[in-house]
Amino acid sequence: MLFDDTYLTISCAAEGLFRDRGSKFLAYAYPIRSEQEIKPIIAQLKAEHPKAVHHCWAMRLSPDRSVFRVNDDGEPSGTAGRPILNVLLSKNLTNILVVVVRYFGGTLLGVPGLINAYKTATEEALNQTKAVEQTVKDVYKISFDYLQMNDVMKVIKDDQINVMEQQFDNNCVVTIAIRKADLNRVIGKLEGISAVKTHYLYTA
Repeated sequence: MLFDDTYLTISCAAEGLFRDRGSKFLAYAYPIRSEQEIKPIIAQLKAEHPKAVHHCWAMRLSPDRSVFRVNDDGEPSGTAGRPILNVLLSKNLTNILVVVVRYFGGTLLGVPGLINAYKTATEEALNQTKAVEQTVKDVYKISFDYLQMNDVMKVIKDDQINVMEQQFDNNCVVTIAIRKADLNRVIGKLEGISAVKTHYLYTA
């Protein structure tokens, strides 16, 4: 196999807290699937913590862990987003967003202090959840006539394919998630059934 078709993410959202010289660093970790989820989460945290001075974050996305972004939100460059990201890198986590909300305590922590605070807060949050291994799956929409239903469902059952949604009418549509390693075999079987159309949606 040329690719690794599993990745690590977190099982559920979690929170962590780190204090240093009066400053409070509240870390919030979320499992995410797309960049579109980031803005609403940060907006919600800003609404919940209007008196906080910084909402710094880092995220990693995609099963091959190639997509990442960091945001220092006004902290000195490299002292907030990057330390958060480094924790995610060291734990090999992806499809994850960590936001650290900082309440300033009146004492400047300096660059080493900030890096340590954002790193430790992130670790505290991740300690409250667990890493889970996910399989990279391609999500496909399968369209077929009602008459083909038995043949299609037999392939899905035989290969233990995860059905995400289905609607059965004269024209049937099933959305399925297929493990990358099994993709060519399963799609080949489905496309071998007459009048079945397969349409790639996204990779999860």
